[in-house]
Amino acid sequence: MAALALDTATKGRNQQSGDATDGSQFLTFQLGDEVYGVDILRVQEIKGYTSVTKIPNQPSYIKGVMNLRGTIVPIIELRAKVGMETVDYTAHTVIVVVVVQDRIMGFVVDSVSDVLNISKQDIQAPPEFGTKVDVSFLNGIAKCGSNLVALLNIDRLLTDGDVRVAAGF
Repeated sequence: MAALALDTATKGRNQQSGDATDGSQFLTFQLGDEVYGVDILRVQEIKGYTSVTKIPNQPSYIKGVMNLRGTIVPIIELRAKVGMETVDYTAHTVIVVVVVQDRIMGFVVDSVSDVLNISKQDIQAPPEFGTKVDVSFLNGIAKCGSNLVALLNIDRLLTDGDVRVAAGF
């Protein structure tokens, strides 16, 4: 699968009517049966999964590194980072290249779903589960028709230590 660069000309427009809206655009992707979204402005590109170079003695969620047009990019297994069981990759598995804390990183996801324009009124704060469940990496939960989309704050998803470890390659 060839790399897909995102069209910045469509940012700020409603995907169905082309009208400007008060919402934000999110790239949505699947991890298992769940749909997650990340701010489209943080996404550099979507790349079909290719093998990565493994780096020894790294946390299990750091898959390795890849060379992206001369830049060494750390690759994070997003399923492992959020505590999900890892699965075999398919033809739909992709790497979403994003900017995290001013660094370029790649997230392995099961598949990319869509770019959605989500109105601010359709985003609610993440539920509070008490101190045992950390939801600080969520910007909110969005209602999209009958579905819910967990909107990730990628700067909080990876701790400063995670970014330093991954960027140390």
